[in-house]
Amino acid sequence: MMFLLFTLLAGLAILPFVLYIRYPYLAQDVLYMLSAIRVGKRMVSFKNAKPCHTILDCFLDRVNSHPEKTFIIFEQETYTYRDADKISNKVARTLSDHANLKEGDTVALFLGNEPFYVWIWLGLAKLGCTAALLNYNIRSKSLLHCFSCCGAKALIAAAELKEAVEEVLPTLREQNVSVYILSETSQTEGMSSLRDKINLASDEPLSKTLRFNVTLKSPALYIYTSGTTGLPKAAVINHERVWYASFLQSMAGVSSEDVLYLYLPLYHSAGFQMGLTGAIERGLTVVMRRKFSASQFWDDCRKHRITVIQYIGEIMRYLCNSPKKDNEKAHCVRLALGNGIRADTWSEFLHRFGDVRICECYGATEGNIGFVNYVGKIGAIGRVNFFHKMIQPYALIKYDTETEEPVRDSRGFCVEVPQGETGLLVAKITKTAPFKGYAKNTHQTEKKKLRDVFEKGDLYFNSGDLMKTDQEGFIYFQDRIGDTFRWKGENVATTEVSDILIALDFIEEANVYGVKVPGHEGRIGMAAIKVMEGMEFDSTATFEHVQSLLPVYARPRFIRIQNSLDITGTFKQMKVKLSEEGFNPRVIQDSLYFLDEKRKNYVPLSEDTYDSISDGRLRL
Repeated sequence: MMFLLFTLLAGLAILPFVLYIRYPYLAQDVLYMLSAIRVGKRMVSFKNAKPCHTILDCFLDRVNSHPEKTFIIFEQETYTYRDADKISNKVARTLSDHANLKEGDTVALFLGNEPFYVWIWLGLAKLGCTAALLNYNIRSKSLLHCFSCCGAKALIAAAELKEAVEEVLPTLREQNVSVYILSETSQTEGMSSLRDKINLASDEPLSKTLRFNVTLKSPALYIYTSGTTGLPKAAVINHERVWYASFLQSMAGVSSEDVLYLYLPLYHSAGFQMGLTGAIERGLTVVMRRKFSASQFWDDCRKHRITVIQYIGEIMRYLCNSPKKDNEKAHCVRLALGNGIRADTWSEFLHRFGDVRICECYGATEGNIGFVNYVGKIGAIGRVNFFHKMIQPYALIKYDTETEEPVRDSRGFCVEVPQGETGLLVAKITKTAPFKGYAKNTHQTEKKKLRDVFEKGDLYFNSGDLMKTDQEGFIYFQDRIGDTFRWKGENVATTEVSDILIALDFIEEANVYGVKVPGHEGRIGMAAIKVMEGMEFDSTATFEHVQSLLPVYARPRFIRIQNSLDITGTFKQMKVKLSEEGFNPRVIQDSLYFLDEKRKNYVPLSEDTYDSISDGRLRL
């Protein structure tokens, strides 16, 4: 009997060791699943609340529980949660009185990172309004398109963006849009000042009845994404999706004692949801900066005792490429939360800046699937487990890059790729994992759906991203498909860039695509063009044209002159082969040009320039 008892105890003693050998990530998997279950329970309680419980209500709870806690630090200013509540009350009353805004209206925000971005959003939420977050880099046609597709009743712009608004003001006035500039005065007819009116408004709380009909399914935000083609599209983000994105900080282990450094643009889902609303859910202090600065980054972290940072891959590369200093590991940062970091940059970051836990994640703004690398496996965007797949069914399917379509078998169904092979990520559209699509754009919404994937009648979201998994269950991002490439953390729609290029009278056709550059995340813009017969390529006119109509990240840095542009059998432009060929003048016989910002021109791409770009001496 004693022998059996001893054997049993010995077996129990070595069981953890055996489990660890067989399942090395079991503990992390279990903890992550428990966190997901807790999030699910909270969402159920929020849905059942009458009226429903939104992130605004969470903010008001924070105001009640710690009104004097610092909420936002910006430059030389500090604001408590109570301050934010009172100022946003003034904003809400101003917009209600002067713009006649009410529950269900949409307002477009055309602002850079500053506290008033937060105050205005909170004020709109208190009125039951939806905020459309416009990219402050867009101009002219794109600006009007983004404004119109969300059905906004009013536009609120930063003072420094006044000229961009004046350019489209006649059209906005024709549409009876209320236009406000965030300044004390305005001399422009049709554009009203806002700050002076806010200063005079009452800061008394507003009644919840103003937003009584808001539900978790109601639109909370419109966040713009290039998607796969065309002009930017307004992804519909309801209050439920805001919650799920906000919970990412909780899932990553952020606590109320942390201090978050927020420098990603608030018009992005990463900055607004993963950053700002995630901080509200946790009750954090947020140190906000207008724009990222590699030279000031660690000084800011030390000054404000930052513990949590956000990133996109390009930012981590900038930090790793910055000049080395003796005090690089002297900081309080313990967690980096973001997406798009390359494995080599990841390793270099840890080597240079110390024991910082990097939590890489994946998710499209409009998508219904997400992954979190809660283990910290270098290079992976997430981890696959049965629980995740049960809640969010998804698959990696074979994809033909030539036809730009999923591969289907003899029955007409898609084919899953085996472990270790690259496939297209698709996620089943269900009640628990819906796909809301794009505002006023049924065509593009339908293009993101795949039907009859594994059985007749099923419906999946096409992520447009190529992935692969390894034998340990980690998933890795490989590439993007379609008519979008990503550069400097921004999605660029190639169709939009092509349309702008062919507006030049000497360009007959333009095929825009992204090419890889050594040492850089994403792909940089390149255009293969056909010049009109009897005309010549005007490099100066092309430079001036793209500079005036495209943001920096969308401008083609390389141009390739071709006699004819290859197309597929279905008349689609061939991008894959061109992208693979890149911009090496030793390989490509066509004339190549490089956008030289110093000379303000497109100049012939020499082998020396190519070498300088490839070895990092010439920064892009």
